[in-house]
Amino acid sequence: MLDSSLAQEIAAIDGVELDSEVTFADLTTLRIGGKPRSAVRCQTTEALVSAIKLLDDASLPLLIVGGGSNLVVADGDLDVIAVIIETDDVSINLTDGLLTADAGAVWDDVVHLSVDAGLGGIECLSGIPGSAGATPVQNVGAYGTEVSDVLTRVQLLDRTTHQVSWVDASELELSYRYSNLKFTNRAVVLAIELQLLTDGLSAPLRFGELGRRLAISEAEAHPRRPVRMVRDAVLELRRAKGMVVEHTDHDTWSAGSFFTNPIVDPSLADAVFEKVGEPTMPRFPAGDGKEKLSAAWLIERAGFKKGHPGAGAKASLSTKHTLALTNRGDARASDLVALAKEIRDGVLETFGVTLVPEPVWIGISIDD
Repeated sequence: MLDSSLAQEIAAIDGVELDSEVTFADLTTLRIGGKPRSAVRCQTTEALVSAIKLLDDASLPLLIVGGGSNLVVADGDLDVIAVIIETDDVSINLTDGLLTADAGAVWDDVVHLSVDAGLGGIECLSGIPGSAGATPVQNVGAYGTEVSDVLTRVQLLDRTTHQVSWVDASELELSYRYSNLKFTNRAVVLAIELQLLTDGLSAPLRFGELGRRLAISEAEAHPRRPVRMVRDAVLELRRAKGMVVEHTDHDTWSAGSFFTNPIVDPSLADAVFEKVGEPTMPRFPAGDGKEKLSAAWLIERAGFKKGHPGAGAKASLSTKHTLALTNRGDARASDLVALAKEIRDGVLETFGVTLVPEPVWIGISIDD
C-alpha cells in the first residue's frame, strides 16, 4: 500500500481514484498477473500528470497501464504502483483529417470513429487490442500498415522534468515494432495526433492475405478501397485467428502476436529455405540488406502446431493462430513462460533463428 499521507494527497487529485483490489490479471488481456502494491486510476490528463509527479517525487516504482494488451506480469504481490490511464477523449477534424486521441482511448474505438468519419489510414489496424497511447511506443502495425505511417505528434510527460510537450513523430526513431520510448521510463504518452486521409479511401494496400480477401489483383498499382470495406475485411481475418478480444474465447486471452517477425541476414534466410524447401516461404526485404521472416511460419515449421501442447494445457498456442500464446482459463505466469521458452528454443534449434518476444515483461523473464 501507499504511505497514508501520500495516498491522501493522491486521492485528493480531481480525477483520481485509488483501487486496492485490482490485480494485473484484471488489467491485462492475458488475464495473468499478481497484485500491484497499489493502483491509481486517472480519468483526466491533468490527473495523470499530477499523480505521476507525486509518485516520481516519492521515488516509487511505477507501471503505466493502458489496455494491458502487451504485458506479461509475474504472479504474487508485486512492488510496483499501477498507474491506470482511463483518459479517452477523441477529436476529429473532418476538414484536414487530423485526429487526436487521449492515451487511454481504446485503440479499436479510435479506428472505428475514424472509419465512421470517412477517414483513411488506420483501417488496417482494426481489431488490435490496447490503448491509443501504446500504439507509438511499439509502432503498432498490421497488414502492411504501421502507426508511423500516419503519426504526426505525441504528447509526452517527461519523467525527469515532469514537463508536458508535443513531440514530433520524427524524434521517436520509429521502426519495425520499435520507438525510443519502448523499454524505457523516460516519458509517458498522454495523447497522439494522426494525419488521416479525407477521401473515404484506405491507405494503399499491399497484396497478400488482405489483398486476396478484397480481390485485389497483383497487377493493380497502389490499390485503395473504401475504409469501411477494408475495416470489415481486417476484422474478419483477425477474428478467424482469434486476434479480436472476446471474453468467452480463450484463444483471445493473449498478448496478440507474441514474437516479432525476425529480421535476419539473407544467408540465414537462405539456410532456412534450404532446410524446408518450400518455394512459398515468406521472406521480405527489410532494409539495410536484411530480410524479414514470418515468426508464425517458423513456429509451425519447427513442429509447433495450433493448440500446442494440446488439450488440458494451462497455456497453449492459440487453436486458430500459432503466433499467439494463450491462457486457457487458469494459467499462471510460469505456465506462459515455460511455453514461450519452449517455442523460442525449438525454433532456434531447428533454424538457428532467435525469436524475440514482443510484450513487455514485468517481474518475470522468458529466461526465468
